[in-house]
Amino acid sequence: MDMNAYLSMFIDESNDHLQSLNENLLRLESEPEELSIVQNIFRSAHTLKGMSATMGFEDLAALTHEMENVLDLVRNSKLKMDSFIFDTLFKGLDALEAMVQDIVGGGTGKADVTSIVASLQIILKSDYSASSASAAPVVAANASISSASGAMLLDEFQSSILLQSIETGHNVYHIQIAIRDNCMLKAVRAYMVFDLLERNGEVIKSDPSVQDIEQEKFDFTFSVFTISNLKQEDLQSQLLNISEIETAEVTLLDAESLAVLGQSTAAAAVETVEAAQIEAPVVAKAKEDAAPSSQAAKGQAPAAANTPANVSRTIRVDIERLDALMNLFSELLIDRVRLEQLSSEIKRNDLTETVEHMTRVSSDLQSIVLKLRMVPVDSVFNRFPRMIRDLAKSLDKKIDLVITGADTELDRTVIDEIGDPLVHLLRNSVDHGIETVEERIAAGKPETGTIYLRAYHSGNHVFIEVEEDGRGIHHERVLKTAVKNGVVTEEQAKLLSADEINMLIFAAGFSTADKISDISGRGVGLDVVRSKITSLGGNVTIDSAFGRGTKFSVQLPLTLSIISAMLIKLGSEKYAIPLSSIVETGIIRKEQILHVHGNKMIEFRNVIIPLVSLSKVLDSPDFNENEETETEIVVVRKGEKWAAVMVDEFIGQSEIVLKTLGKYLTNVEAISGATILGDGYVALIIDPNALIK
Repeated sequence: MDMNAYLSMFIDESNDHLQSLNENLLRLESEPEELSIVQNIFRSAHTLKGMSATMGFEDLAALTHEMENVLDLVRNSKLKMDSFIFDTLFKGLDALEAMVQDIVGGGTGKADVTSIVASLQIILKSDYSASSASAAPVVAANASISSASGAMLLDEFQSSILLQSIETGHNVYHIQIAIRDNCMLKAVRAYMVFDLLERNGEVIKSDPSVQDIEQEKFDFTFSVFTISNLKQEDLQSQLLNISEIETAEVTLLDAESLAVLGQSTAAAAVETVEAAQIEAPVVAKAKEDAAPSSQAAKGQAPAAANTPANVSRTIRVDIERLDALMNLFSELLIDRVRLEQLSSEIKRNDLTETVEHMTRVSSDLQSIVLKLRMVPVDSVFNRFPRMIRDLAKSLDKKIDLVITGADTELDRTVIDEIGDPLVHLLRNSVDHGIETVEERIAAGKPETGTIYLRAYHSGNHVFIEVEEDGRGIHHERVLKTAVKNGVVTEEQAKLLSADEINMLIFAAGFSTADKISDISGRGVGLDVVRSKITSLGGNVTIDSAFGRGTKFSVQLPLTLSIISAMLIKLGSEKYAIPLSSIVETGIIRKEQILHVHGNKMIEFRNVIIPLVSLSKVLDSPDFNENEETETEIVVVRKGEKWAAVMVDEFIGQSEIVLKTLGKYLTNVEAISGATILGDGYVALIIDPNALIK
């Protein structure tokens, strides 16, 4: 079998499982007694191990197996999680992620994990397990099930899950499987049994253990406790249909039989339970309203009998196919604009009606295509809890990260670019914003600082906010550093408002850190954040109160592929200015132009703003605004800064398809791309951010 055909699927699913492991380990660190989280972690690790072994990535499978052994002790209450175990498991996850990335790059997924494996084996030693284990769950003496494979004990957690499942109307079975004694691949047959059971429910306990069965450390019989949504007869029939299965005895359990067969719960006193012999299975009427086992584990009521299951109807699509779809639709949009123009010139009713219908259909298609490219910001946000946890630990700070709006959607192009700026903002908040525990207590604050990461829609934009309840920006210190670095003069510093002082931290190379660290204060500053965000057509603002905290607000466009723009004319050439940057349009007379220190300015809303000559910026020889008695202007905005741009003529508003220019016009900073208009001509797209200094 050619495993390369499944490599892409393996990588995608491995990344999903690694993310799930990270998230659940973080949850377990805050809720160490919640064993249901351990079950989820174990399940993801076990699946990842099996996938890796199947694909032939032995190092990946081996490390996961060692981590799984530790998790198995935890879920069976033989080991209590502590700081060393959490740190070791997180290091293991980092190594697994590095291995998967190596596979993505065409490697074999090999890595030196000797130190991590050594740490895991220390944890697995009996003396470490015994010393770190909490008071074990109360175990009923001799509580067992007599079966061909020997005694099978249920711990407190497993018993409670099975009991809750029975009480909420789910089917709980004890199953004894016998494989033909001449079977050559008994582990494979056992795997097929477990696969069938997990597709139709959840396996709670097996004897021997799953690991032993995988390694063929069993005779030809094994038994399991399982929760299933299949009827008893159907389950038994499907098990017997598996090749080389000799017998499959399926026993439906009720609360009474479970109490006899399983061990006592923590509420019961330690008492001796006589070993119960399971008689031949009795066919019983199964519940028709069985729900997924995850509901049973949570103690939720099963769904009604006639309610259809809420099945996920999603598929994975290669992003290159979506890009190709967007490119094809872009061509269709260009032709649509062309047809609209021809229709207005020809003025035939039947043609006009057809074009109008095509416009409505293509608008719906445009909405669908754009939604296909929309990705929840959760795909970026989900890496931050682990990052904050590690940073806080390295700085000896206590920090909670609160994420809201993670389901807010952005275009994939924006998602791909926004991750690094957010990492820098969060690192800055951890290092410069949140105080140490001692400082917070002295300031009358809770010892644990909080960082809020929010995302929400507003109009055609998405806002992402990073807010913390830390020190806030010290204006005097910022001004002193800005003057020292030559960002502003002492005279200019005296005239700056509070908001303008806050924005100084975005100056290139600006840093108030007392010493250089790996977290922030490396001389890079936040200028890289602003540069990246402005290149995406967005902007970033700061709101801060000294002693109370700081909030960074990032505004981003929903998509960068199809945008609304104002078409303007400059001499014989046509240009497009994105509507998201336009404040308003207007006309000014020549006598309204002011001259301040040799620069042209105009008064706009009681504020003096610069007047930019677009013809000079673009070196347009066939238009001279000096000859005009009045000139059209477009007022554009970049953050809190405004500018008025002189143009020759307004053409109108239109939706345009953004096309990159590649290596062309790289020396003209005011051009961000191009588009094809309805008349077939190419119009350059103006970058307003480059016009505002």
